[in-house]
Amino acid sequence: MIKLLHTADWQIGKLFGQFEADDASALAEARIATVEDLARLATEEQVDLVLVAGDVFDAQGVADKTVRRLFNALAGYRGPWVMIPGNHDAGLAESVWTRAARLQAIPANVTVCLSPAPVQLANPPLAILPAPLTQRITYTDLTEGFAALETPAGLPRIGLAHGSVQGLLADGIDSTNPVAAGRAAQARLDYLALGDWHGTRQVDERCWYAGTPETDNFKGNDSGNALLVELDGPGALPRVTPVATGRYRWHDRTSELLVGSDTDRLVEELAGFGPRDVIQLSVTGHTDLAGHRRIQHAIGATGGRVRSLAADLSALRLAPTDEDIAALQADGYLGAVIDELRQGQEGNDAAAGVARDALALLAGLLDELRGSEAR
Repeated sequence: MIKLLHTADWQIGKLFGQFEADDASALAEARIATVEDLARLATEEQVDLVLVAGDVFDAQGVADKTVRRLFNALAGYRGPWVMIPGNHDAGLAESVWTRAARLQAIPANVTVCLSPAPVQLANPPLAILPAPLTQRITYTDLTEGFAALETPAGLPRIGLAHGSVQGLLADGIDSTNPVAAGRAAQARLDYLALGDWHGTRQVDERCWYAGTPETDNFKGNDSGNALLVELDGPGALPRVTPVATGRYRWHDRTSELLVGSDTDRLVEELAGFGPRDVIQLSVTGHTDLAGHRRIQHAIGATGGRVRSLAADLSALRLAPTDEDIAALQADGYLGAVIDELRQGQEGNDAAAGVARDALALLAGLLDELRGSEAR
């Protein structure tokens, strides 16, 4: 039996410009740490080799230090690593790969396939058919030549490619770097290891996307995994087991508040997040002033506990009750202002947003003033 670890889309050197600097740095660092985890996993599972299906690096211009750190991260597994360039780190005449070679950073047990020539391993005995990208975008299926490639009889044939399987995308999308559906069967492959899509996905019984091992967006596409693949021999169907590898969990949440229990539910959900969570939150609907204060407090407390929390309350309308207004003791001119701001929230334009923010600010100031006078 042959046992391999299939991974892809490490995107080392990825920048997270939408986050605050400390969060961006932590997310980038996690990508290196996850590769170290992959090396430990490969050793613990006693795999025969590790396949990396492209986009090891996020860009050609990553720093030399980053290149060295990436290859040092592989040290936890001393067996063979076989990797190809993807669209982000294409094998150009001058590329991150040629720079890594000049830096003498690539360990002896790492094979970087910069050409489509088959790679034959003696231990374990198998043949790898690579389809490296030598430019960022192509409209030619680089796996088309797999069928014509002859390999020694009795050796398992493993394909390694980076691209989009045709027919899986939404209708009308013109996919670059195409891979034909059914390629594994057509090319007599025992397994086809793919990269490019960042979510884990089975294409057919012999073809899988591993997805990125460290989640990097809010798509919810089952990312943060690697694949353990077992082959009993040529012709046998592979047994594929996804293994969770990601350090951070990304959540895209929309919460609509219509009744008081909706606020309770949101506060409870926020309380359940911890240091490994990256959260994008949008709150819609309406709430009274007490509910608004609870939500703001919960967001503040959660933001100090999780890796990152971006909360958008721009679509949340404040609906102070008569009791709210009475408690603020805002009669006369202030009462008229509050009433005007309440009415000004209607709509989705910029003025409505300003009215919401002003009402929340004014209510907060009056609440604080009332509290200080009581003391």
